Amino acid sequence: MKIRIGIVGYGNIGMAAETVLRQTPDMELAAVLTRRPGLDIKTPGVPVVLLEDAESLVGSIDVMILCGGSAKDLPEQGPKLAALFSTVDSFDTHAVIPEYFLSLDRAAKKTTAILAAGWDPGLLSAFRLLGDAFLPKGAGSTFWGRGVSQGHSFALRRVAGVKDAVQYTVPSESAVEAARGGAANLTAGEKHTRECYVVAEEGADRARIEEEIKTMPHYFAGYRTVVNFVDSVNRADMPHAGLSLRTGDSGGFRHTMELSLKTESNPVFTAGILTAYARAAFRLSREGGYGAKTVFDVPLSYLSPKDSATLMRELL
Repeated sequence: MKIRIGIVGYGNIGMAAETVLRQTPDMELAAVLTRRPGLDIKTPGVPVVLLEDAESLVGSIDVMILCGGSAKDLPEQGPKLAALFSTVDSFDTHAVIPEYFLSLDRAAKKTTAILAAGWDPGLLSAFRLLGDAFLPKGAGSTFWGRGVSQGHSFALRRVAGVKDAVQYTVPSESAVEAARGGAANLTAGEKHTRECYVVAEEGADRARIEEEIKTMPHYFAGYRTVVNFVDSVNRADMPHAGLSLRTGDSGGFRHTMELSLKTESNPVFTAGILTAYARAAFRLSREGGYGAKTVFDVPLSYLSPKDSATLMRELL
């Protein structure tokens, strides 16, 4: 029997999740939930249900993949849906993950809710944990880009007076080399520049928009932020990259660990991670592993459709 998946939200990540599910033999798309009446999707025969009617799907969905934004959607939708279904999301506001975790944990009494399961937080978070465990006497740094940040672009588009926008995160090469040399405590502003390309609505106060963007907590405040007002943006081109590294010494020997990521499509890669963690949520829920979980709480083998014997033979 295939794992029945619901997709909540049909933006870039939602559409990407639909694409990934078509390539995932042990899963099937069972429904798409949306706030938009009359939405057309690519998969024939799959029901499109208004988000307000989510409860009607209880018993027909095994795991909901939540594809909304972290700024406004997930803090509201996550707990409500986790009370009804097992869920997985890519919540990416690092500073308030503990608060969001608690809200999901209170709601997920008979479900499993895996949060912050993207590539960062998510994949790179797991690498940071390994580096901290393997090299406790050391320093770690994470860099993002150059590429389009889904969450930051979404946050831009929620600013009043913004018609459309996209944000590129650009790492500082000098900061990367400093981190490889063992530099610790590099600030956000030292490590990255955030380049914002904004299409303003006609008559909008551009000075107010720029100020609101540059002072936005958790997203742009504390970073070198450049706001460019343009006539249009290309939202189809969404590459991204990431680099997490850890340097340290033990027994008089110096070590460096690095994990590098380059993807031509941020949403499609994120959707691939979410789909794997949806499989893990299904397995944990069947075992009674209820409540909120992070990537630190999920056994690696639960992400794969392969059985233990196959994993040992092929990958161990």
